[in-house]
Amino acid sequence: MTGGLLAVHAHPDDESLATGALLATWAAAGRPVTVVTCTRGERGEVIGARLAHLEGDGPALAEHRDHELGRALAALGVRDRGYLDTVPGGTERRFEDSGMEWLGTGRAGLPDEVPEGAFVAVGLEEAAERLARVIRSRRPDVVVTYEPDGGYGHPDHVRTHEVTQWAVDFAASRSDETSPAHAVPVVLWSVQGRLALRRGLRALGDDAVVAALGSLHADLELPDPAGELPSVAVPDDEIDVEVDVLPVRDRLLDALRAHATQVQAIRAVDGDRGLVACYALSNRVLAPVLPTEAYRRGPGGSGTDVVWPAGVRPVT
Repeated sequence: MTGGLLAVHAHPDDESLATGALLATWAAAGRPVTVVTCTRGERGEVIGARLAHLEGDGPALAEHRDHELGRALAALGVRDRGYLDTVPGGTERRFEDSGMEWLGTGRAGLPDEVPEGAFVAVGLEEAAERLARVIRSRRPDVVVTYEPDGGYGHPDHVRTHEVTQWAVDFAASRSDETSPAHAVPVVLWSVQGRLALRRGLRALGDDAVVAALGSLHADLELPDPAGELPSVAVPDDEIDVEVDVLPVRDRLLDALRAHATQVQAIRAVDGDRGLVACYALSNRVLAPVLPTEAYRRGPGGSGTDVVWPAGVRPVT
């Protein structure tokens, strides 16, 4: 997988919401891309009356979201994907969505009742060794996942970050029966610059967004641009890699539309420097798609030999 990218995410839809432009850009350059998803999103909320019967029915929702994930990855140009619990190693079990509860603005945590088989209850070493097997077999140049607090504290996102970091270490220090050790040259964490995010949040009330959404705009809640930001927001001078969204915007929005149980109000927005599109989740709070996806470097190799595709640029 020379020149390859491996993305590790907690649930179907996270790959598009957090790293869609990076995946689409990498795939469009003809580079190998693999997506590993840690759970099937069994406890997710469901948008719309047509699919409302799926909410609370874990197996049915998991099956439906698997199909959504397949369509989303096809839109992004990604062919290689799998679930972490299908990778050989450890006990034979299914890793399930742990669920979450809102603890405050932009901050999630564990629910009062954690389901049996929840991903957060899986042994960290077991899960990491499974992912390390994928890293050793695919041998990517870049591994991407969430920042340490999972973007907004979701317990499955936090555990995915932990598993990924352990797996990168395991892949570099251990071999298995089929693949030698592999030191990942670059680890990236998905983030957003604080100034850029506040600019995008302000732009959600602009005429361009109102025009793109039409009457739907009045049915959605606007976030407070001056409010508390989630952990995904970092100082802009801490960003290490940026990805241009506009060249792959159509692919990204098609991927978001594939996740119909999770994402709504998806519109391209032109003529506004603060954003290039908008969407809302089940909470009906409008969110911006910023002009660039941003990433911080995690611990790992120097990355000096990585050749970045056009549209992906290290920040000097």
